[in-house]
Amino acid sequence: MNKTIIEHSWIPLILVACASFIITLDSTFMNVSISQVVADLNTNVTTVQMIMTFYTLITAAFMLLSTKLQDIVGKKRLFLIGAVLYGIGTSIAAISQTDTMLFIGWAVIEGLAGALMTPATVAIISGTYSGQRRTFALAIESVMAALSAAVGPLFGGIMTTFLSWRYGFACELIIVIFILVMHNKIPDFSPTESKDDLDITGTIISFIGLVLFVIGILMMSEDVTTSVVVIILGLFALTIFALFEIKRKRNGKVPLLDMDLFKDKNLRLGATIILLSYIVMGGGLFAVSLYLQSVLDLNAFNTGLTTLPLTLGLLIFAVAAPSLTGRFNHKTLMALGSIISIIGCLMLVFKFTIVTTMLDLMPGMFILGSGLGFIMALSTDIALVNIPEESQNNSSGIVTTSQTLGESMGTAIIGIVLILGIFAGISDAVDFYAPEHSDDDQFHQDIFDYFQKSGNVNMIKSQNSKVVNTANLIIQNSMGFVMVVTTILMTIVFVLTLRLNDNSIQKE
Repeated sequence: MNKTIIEHSWIPLILVACASFIITLDSTFMNVSISQVVADLNTNVTTVQMIMTFYTLITAAFMLLSTKLQDIVGKKRLFLIGAVLYGIGTSIAAISQTDTMLFIGWAVIEGLAGALMTPATVAIISGTYSGQRRTFALAIESVMAALSAAVGPLFGGIMTTFLSWRYGFACELIIVIFILVMHNKIPDFSPTESKDDLDITGTIISFIGLVLFVIGILMMSEDVTTSVVVIILGLFALTIFALFEIKRKRNGKVPLLDMDLFKDKNLRLGATIILLSYIVMGGGLFAVSLYLQSVLDLNAFNTGLTTLPLTLGLLIFAVAAPSLTGRFNHKTLMALGSIISIIGCLMLVFKFTIVTTMLDLMPGMFILGSGLGFIMALSTDIALVNIPEESQNNSSGIVTTSQTLGESMGTAIIGIVLILGIFAGISDAVDFYAPEHSDDDQFHQDIFDYFQKSGNVNMIKSQNSKVVNTANLIIQNSMGFVMVVTTILMTIVFVLTLRLNDNSIQKE
């Protein structure tokens, strides 16, 4: 197909933007469906949290490999392989009858498919359009991802409340079918490298390291000693990966990840800022959604409405940020975004009470999301500003991996902060709120079971009011602690933004 003809068509942009939409949607719309998934699959919150974590973890773990495969297989072919896999995974997730089936369909197959498609979306746009059309197309692709994050909770709420969370996966399948039917509209790109350049050993080592690291974090609420050991093993594997990549390059072979890229200060800081920002967003949405469903007993639709201000604030300010770079530099806007997010976190610290309403949380959620919008819109640009053209592909893989890993670690880290706060406070809470049950092991176990089942309807009916009230008071105190942790993380982001260098970024 003639590239000139294609460049006059926006259909390739629409197709890859649709892919970005469903990949991001998958990491947000199920947050509001936690309680219903627990009930439907007869599982617990920890398992659902693990599945959500592994979806983004697997995507992140294979992102660097996918970046390299573009050059070996071809951008379009890799994108379409990912689309087919995504359709298979979302079909399995939609008909899941057990948590294992959901894990295979959603976390494993869709996670791998997301890794194959994500780097290819940007590469296809860059290879299809040029000049102002390329600038516009890349902006639309970014806005589509932000829009997906914005509508995800509400979309999930509508599906779960009025139909079923399964229909959310079914809607994604429809979009995948549309992409596959229209695939001839995407231009072909010839491979630029051979399969001999593929670093299989590096891929395996990096995957093992990332998986061990996040599993270690997830295990922290059950066995701290084992958790620390697994985390250390994960960090050790990642260190081995770095050393292996350095040696591979010295031997004249193509590395999976060029470690020399980390010598660039902006890339190091930018990737870290992206990682921490997505930890705050992903983890915050998970914790708040769990609170809204367990303590306030909101259905999925109202949970989506309550969390919508965060992602709407993110969307509005992410779209506005690029137009402000002509008057303010990236560093200033990102520092301002950090301060705004910190204010939002502090506003929420004392809002999680037993009498909290949806309206009480919305202002703080919007302000937190607004600050994140500034940061997420500009952090990739400033991270890649000093990278030469021949290294842009590899550097983009680093940034994309940081984003996806941040989403995964957010659900894990913030979820563990919440769970640790909950279980560490059971004894103290019982002593304070129900002293007559201080020595009642069964009462303690009932509260533990209540949390594990996310306070679903059947558990509420089977528990006495003191169990429910004590459990809810523990959650409200733990949520305050979660917001303190997110405040600390955003303070670190603020400090990192002050060390960025954006002198070489041209103002428009």
